[in-house]
Amino acid sequence: MDLAIELLVSFFLIVAGVFAIVGSFGLVKLKDTMPRLHAPTKATTLGVGGVLIASMLYFLLIKGVFSFHELLITLFLFLTAPISAHFIAKTFMQANVRPEDLPETERDYGWSVYEDPPAAADDDAK
Repeated sequence: MDLAIELLVSFFLIVAGVFAIVGSFGLVKLKDTMPRLHAPTKATTLGVGGVLIASMLYFLLIKGVFSFHELLITLFLFLTAPISAHFIAKTFMQANVRPEDLPETERDYGWSVYEDPPAAADDDAK
């Protein structure tokens, strides 16, 4: 039984290592900011998540203790990585992309990086 548990934990560690290497390689090899942003937020996040799953399984199945810390770290990581990537992408767009190069949003207001919604513009006029 211990061999099966060790194989399961090892599997998650190997998968996590592969994701981390792919994410790191993508960060180094991709040339522009937006593709570079994709590599660490997706692949490396899954890599760290795999290590945390392996750690949770080890402590639960070998030591007999449920480790709540790894679960909290995983949730924090999966919540903060997309939010920080979104802010980096918006900053990149504001600094490097002209508003006329972007497609229409088909809504009452345009891209949030460039324009205020009409309601905010009306409030300023009053």
